[in-house]
Amino acid sequence: MTVLNGTTAGDLAGRMADQILDGPDGYSGVVGDAEWAAEIRRLVDQRGATLLAHNYQLPEIQDVADHVGDSLALSRIAADAPEDTIVFCGVHFMAETAKILSPDKTVLIPDQRAGCSLADSITVDELRAWKDEYPDAVVVSYVNTTAAVKALTDICCTSANAVDVVASIPADREVLFCPDQFLGAHVRRVTGRTNMHIWAGECHVHAGINGDELADQARSHPDAELFVHPECGCATSALYLAGEGAVPEERVKILSTGGMLDAARETGASQVLVATEIGMLHQLRRAAPEVDFLAVNDRASCRYMKMITPAALLRCLVEGADEVHVDPETARLGRASVQRMIAIGQPGGGE
Repeated sequence: MTVLNGTTAGDLAGRMADQILDGPDGYSGVVGDAEWAAEIRRLVDQRGATLLAHNYQLPEIQDVADHVGDSLALSRIAADAPEDTIVFCGVHFMAETAKILSPDKTVLIPDQRAGCSLADSITVDELRAWKDEYPDAVVVSYVNTTAAVKALTDICCTSANAVDVVASIPADREVLFCPDQFLGAHVRRVTGRTNMHIWAGECHVHAGINGDELADQARSHPDAELFVHPECGCATSALYLAGEGAVPEERVKILSTGGMLDAARETGASQVLVATEIGMLHQLRRAAPEVDFLAVNDRASCRYMKMITPAALLRCLVEGADEVHVDPETARLGRASVQRMIAIGQPGGGE
């Protein structure tokens, strides 16, 4: 299969291991990326595929994709896309969600080992046992969960609409919220829900962005706005800083990734501190190039997201690997919980 200047896709793939360089913010760069990008686009067209990339992917993966966004928005795009093949550059639960919503399509992920510490923080057996303790409770699961957990869930949610989802449940019903404890605490704080039980799970990357780091950065950049993802361990600290007057309240924004992009386009600040996975900086800088976006923690890089390398994507398109499968009954039950979430309202952004 011929590419630019006579190089084959196999030759290009063989060179990729030597073409990944360290870059700013922990990103990689691909030597000769124009050649690689051209071949990726040719292979996507050849397969009749749609190429999706999550906001936390490497910049070169984001730049070559047909669509970039959060996991739910991308899954909905996958469901509506006319193409029969979806190549999902993200972690495994995201590709599973795309398959759940598009059961008749072929869904590929460039590296099936790309898991998620948050999705792994609750198993289907653990959720089943928890439900047995509270048989009348409504189960609300973050979309960052496995297909099997979604199948035992009443309503899924995203970080953008978690408050609305919980608020839609009758006040006299107990709620089991899983798996993210920080998002759950944010929802309970906003809704005032006292009969809400929260699973003690977390994303290892977001949990690692701590309050001390946030406070230090806020003091060092007194005029900066704060964009904080509610999965972060520092979300409560951000509100405390605002409450204590250390940061003006109007400068603290607890936002989903989609919400961050909207806020970036509207901000009047010249500098913004961002508390989430560092891949998000690429889209923020594209959305508002005149704003100086800085990571609260520049080490907050998800090793699973970064498993989707340029070499892995090339291999995926050449070999048709790795295909994602979901048991039909699991998919049917999981689809119901996702569709209930969508019926509550159109989320402004996902995780």
